[in-house]
Amino acid sequence: MASRSPQKKKRPPIRESVYEHLKAEILSGHLDPGRKLTEEHLAKTLGVSRTPIREALYKLDSEGLIKPRNKRGFIVSGDSRDEVEELFELRSILEGYALRVISQTISEEILGQLKGFIQNAEEALKKNKIEEVFKWNTQFHDSLHELIIKKARLYRLIVNIRKYVLRYRKDTLRYPDGGRRSVEDHKKILMALRLRDPDLCERIMREHIQEAREDALLSLFEKPSGFK
Repeated sequence: MASRSPQKKKRPPIRESVYEHLKAEILSGHLDPGRKLTEEHLAKTLGVSRTPIREALYKLDSEGLIKPRNKRGFIVSGDSRDEVEELFELRSILEGYALRVISQTISEEILGQLKGFIQNAEEALKKNKIEEVFKWNTQFHDSLHELIIKKARLYRLIVNIRKYVLRYRKDTLRYPDGGRRSVEDHKKILMALRLRDPDLCERIMREHIQEAREDALLSLFEKPSGFK
């Protein structure tokens, strides 16, 4: 009996690939608020026709990530103060609840991994390597989120919110004491998890994200002199 040849994985339509790529570029901060976007330039840069570019741009416009320019094309949108506050508030509620759930089942192995991420971030902070602090802090939260992947709705909500929040996280770490405070907060989270105290876990996670919100608001809307 002849063996079946393995089925090739279908590629997503070009318009979806273009949309996901542009959305990721905006949310990662590679396309800053105010950046001009035109069909011609993007089509040339991405090596595709203007049709999928046009469809992606209109979809991003409907999501509020870009907005039309007066003449032609679009520019990358920036969130208002109220929108930033809302994003962080939603994240604090979702991740506070998630840590409450996680506290009941987390293993010693995972606790050890989290401790390692904190130590790596602390070493990077001593060397003023902010990109590495960001990487290890992100890994810390990613590892926690993987523990709730079976709670599909909660997991999807958190992942979606974080895509928007991470747009501002590098700025909050660069804010005076932002990186240090983030590392210290992660130590508190680890302590609460070791105690298996759900109320303490939820409270500390919510306080951690509220502090990140304050740093984000300061860095975006009230930058002090000397802050870059």
